[in-house]
Amino acid sequence: MAITTSNSVLSLSSSHHDNQPRIPLILSPRSHPVSLIHNKRPSSLAIRCFNKDDNVSSEKDTPIELKFSAFPTVMDINKIKEILPHRFPLLLVDRVIEYTPGVSAVAIKNVTINDNFFPGHFPDRPILPGGLMIEAMTQVGGIVMLPEVGGSQDNFFVDGIDKVKFHKPVIAGDTLVMRMTILSFQKRFGLAKMEGKAYVGASLVCEGEFTIVSSAGTSS
Repeated sequence: MAITTSNSVLSLSSSHHDNQPRIPLILSPRSHPVSLIHNKRPSSLAIRCFNKDDNVSSEKDTPIELKFSAFPTVMDINKIKEILPHRFPLLLVDRVIEYTPGVSAVAIKNVTINDNFFPGHFPDRPILPGGLMIEAMTQVGGIVMLPEVGGSQDNFFVDGIDKVKFHKPVIAGDTLVMRMTILSFQKRFGLAKMEGKAYVGASLVCEGEFTIVSSAGTSS
């Protein structure tokens, strides 16, 4: 089989039947990739064209509610309550989506207009208070640390907060995704220094370094 090209024209001819006329295929500058497939018949040729827009059109046809997968559930709210001592209205972690005890955890808080602080902060612009964002991140840190010091549901405290920056406001309707990673850990004293980062989507909204101490560690 011989294939010859000239500018935008692709000609196909059969090496077995050179006396047969060539078949010109006119390709426009925006032509699609062409796949040549031999059929069982020795002198026939199948041509398959691939449209680059096929995947794009299928994505456009997919309803938006089916385009994004849900966060995984590594630890649900009942498991969280087995570790943290906090309860309503200050339990600020809804789900853990990644967890390595003693190392790191990623958790989410669904920020909803029904949160009890929004009527006062602020009535005309519902913004998650920065202090409560720090509290939520600290609770994720407690999930990382408490099981390692044998102090589930025991109280723990913030011993220090450094290098805190708030980059963007978090408002009602956002999903706050928080990652807490241990930088140093003294299990004997229940003392951990952690790096914390919080995101809404791909945007970093808050970051800082936290020193957290557990009452289980200090009492031992």
